[in-house]
Amino acid sequence: MTESKQKYFQKALDWANSRSISELKANHEDFDPPKSFVNKSTDQSVQADMSFKLNGKTRYFSEIALKTEKVQSLVTKWKLLSMMASMKGGKLFLLAPKGHKMFTEKIVERYNINAIIYSLS
Repeated sequence: MTESKQKYFQKALDWANSRSISELKANHEDFDPPKSFVNKSTDQSVQADMSFKLNGKTRYFSEIALKTEKVQSLVTKWKLLSMMASMKGGKLFLLAPKGHKMFTEKIVERYNINAIIYSLS
């Protein structure tokens, strides 16, 4: 997890714990890491910030959504995580801190990414 995402991790964790989750894995030193996926066309590894099961059965992925200049790599990552979540009956949650939500909404809408956006305040 990048340094900029680190400062939002506790809020993301609070958000996840406010739901009935189990088997939380996070890309953070205090947790087991979530599964990573390799994009075969680019050989790039993709890993969600958090993964968990909701109501004990369905796998969900969660990402802290921050503005970036590297929009295409972000789109690729979110599309892959969304697809992997839907294959397991779950969804991708994008947690957007204040000041990042509009950017996140525009990307999701423009690139037709199947994700649910929540505000981290």
